[in-house]
Amino acid sequence: MTDDPRLMNIFYDVQSGLPRQGPGDRQSTEQAFALCAELPSHPSVLDVGCGPGAQTMALANVCDGTITAVDNCEEYLEELRRKSQASPLSSRIIVANEDMADMSFSDGQFDLVWSEGAAYIVGIQNALSTWRSLLRPRAYLAITELVWLTPDPPDEVARFFEQEYPAMDDIPGVRQVFSEKDYDLVDDFTLPDSAWWDDYYSPLEAKLPALQEKYAGDHQALEIVAMTEREIAMRRRFGETYGYQFFVARKQA
Repeated sequence: MTDDPRLMNIFYDVQSGLPRQGPGDRQSTEQAFALCAELPSHPSVLDVGCGPGAQTMALANVCDGTITAVDNCEEYLEELRRKSQASPLSSRIIVANEDMADMSFSDGQFDLVWSEGAAYIVGIQNALSTWRSLLRPRAYLAITELVWLTPDPPDEVARFFEQEYPAMDDIPGVRQVFSEKDYDLVDDFTLPDSAWWDDYYSPLEAKLPALQEKYAGDHQALEIVAMTEREIAMRRRFGETYGYQFFVARKQA
């Protein structure tokens, strides 16, 4: 990711208008939430890196509590505000612009911290450490993390993720991080392949020809589009070797 405002606008243009900004689906959100079996009846939930809020709305449908959804992209937050205001759930959804690396909430404020496809931005080790303080004793943390599903992935896909996400680990490695950071893992499961395609890669791929035409002659923008094409191609060719794993854990007392 870049801090260049122009390039950030291009990234947003590539990602805007999609149902999700990363792999996920409503069924997986609901499955993970069901693992948080000992939540209070009206929990206080923090959704970190909420994007335009597909999972926020899914959570609000199954969680009879207040959800504070945070992101640092105002365009995504405006999308979520529109979704929320058009639903009967708006009174239980709070939308706030926050930097996930330095959030302004009080220690022990939440019963559940949730994050789908965003913990990698600060790194899972840092996320588990810094977000832990926001949890009440024995509160829950639920995140998705990109992991290797096979021990020896082909060189091509290994080199790709060495560039894109060098901290990527396998499932046992991530489980060990939870233990080291003083969490008790409740369970984890792999998102289905459809969670990559239905609401993310398929609609994203359909946008690319129009983006190539729009940015013809703009080498920086076209490189971002080409990078997106490479990412989709990797998933199509090597999808059985990596995936998103949903981890649900509890803060140790």
